[in-house]
Amino acid sequence: MSNKVFVIGAGTATPLTARTPGYGTMRLTGEDIWGEPRDRNNAIALLRRAVQLGVNFFDTADYYGPGVTNKLLADALYPYPADLIIATKVGAKRGADKSWQPYSKPEELRMSVENNLKELKMEQLPLVHLGKATNSPDYEESLSIMLEMQQEGKILHLGLTNATIDQFNAAIKMSKIASVENMYSYTQRVTDPNNPYGMQGGEVLSLCEEHQIPFIPYFSLQTSLPTGQDKIKQVADAKGITTAQLNIAWLLHHSPWILPIPGTTSIQHLEENIKAAEISLSKEELEFLG
Repeated sequence: MSNKVFVIGAGTATPLTARTPGYGTMRLTGEDIWGEPRDRNNAIALLRRAVQLGVNFFDTADYYGPGVTNKLLADALYPYPADLIIATKVGAKRGADKSWQPYSKPEELRMSVENNLKELKMEQLPLVHLGKATNSPDYEESLSIMLEMQQEGKILHLGLTNATIDQFNAAIKMSKIASVENMYSYTQRVTDPNNPYGMQGGEVLSLCEEHQIPFIPYFSLQTSLPTGQDKIKQVADAKGITTAQLNIAWLLHHSPWILPIPGTTSIQHLEENIKAAEISLSKEELEFLG
């Protein structure tokens, strides 16, 4: 496994060290990110195998399932290893119709944090990403509530998710931001006006690099996207690796501030994804990929 590490909360009294790649739990739920996994025993085994392989950064949310991935993490790994980092997020909820809905009023954010604490069996959340789908006039109010909970000891480090440039700039004026989690991949590097969750990924990455803040790309495996596969497949075939592995390797070569969190329900694919951190890409290969 790669020795590359990321410091979450650099410059604070309580920095956390994350190894790359991490693991995103979203796909461990049932279909449509709803309900229990088809094979719960396999999900538990996969999480434990990830820790055995050196993964110490797990991304989750109380609205995955809802409540499913948090409880899987607790059932699989509690009591947690001392160096384990569980990153969760708030600002959304799931409707009874499986819809994704905003959930970022002060009392709602507090409820989400309490949900995460309870489901994860924690007294303090190591890292919480605040997310909102669109710019809204109460964004700074939401940030203020998160900072209050941080001062109360419920949250150790505060991050952002689905952040726009304006939200990023507002946040860093108010507080130390530990990390940013936005949609980003080989084929999703620029603003997509048709997808508010994918907006300004590349632009926000540049800001993270400028401020030396880890950038956590979600939906990062290019194989799950509809276009742009030809060059990735050519290079992967030539190197004898999978296209998923090449996507992870490309992210790690693309910026020293990117912390990939590829998700999978397969232990074999988990092992392949972790090995991807050891793959080297030449200057010529990177130029070919573009």
